[in-house]
Amino acid sequence: MAIDEAKLQLLIDKDEIRSLVYAYCNASDRHDHVKIRTLYHEDAIDDHGHMSSGPAMDFIEKLPEIQAPMEILHHNITTMNIAVDGDYAEGEIYLLAMHRVKLEDRSIDVLVGGRYFDKYEKRDGVWKYLHHAIVTDWANIHDPSIIDIGHPFLEGSYIGKPGEADPSYKFFRLLRRGV
Repeated sequence: MAIDEAKLQLLIDKDEIRSLVYAYCNASDRHDHVKIRTLYHEDAIDDHGHMSSGPAMDFIEKLPEIQAPMEILHHNITTMNIAVDGDYAEGEIYLLAMHRVKLEDRSIDVLVGGRYFDKYEKRDGVWKYLHHAIVTDWANIHDPSIIDIGHPFLEGSYIGKPGEADPSYKFFRLLRRGV
């Protein structure tokens, strides 16, 4: 049986794009701004609504300030619709994103169900974001927060944290963090 090279390349391209999306979620959740910068082309656009809309590199420069009050970020990808045409691709990526945000006197929980509208381009053999936009389909907000990671049931468990304090940075050898 002959291998269909075009179908094989399509599978490879879609897998690389899925890996890009997963890397974006990981970098966002860990507040890993070095890693996130490597996922966009220098001329890419990022549209995060009121937080930032324009050049992706400008958005990434603002990320430390944007993410500073975010005690927890947890992106979960569900349905992925990806179409590839040569070195250009588009994705409608469904997600659930949990945010615990510190306000002046309390924390709130924001669970967002939404989608990423993405355009990707492969340059020099590497897929990166060309345009990344978030669409909110629904949100569930708890004010004040109902998250309790200090509960005795969790005693002794690894607890996720932003940045290099996250246990994954010490645990993994193959799943690199940062660059």
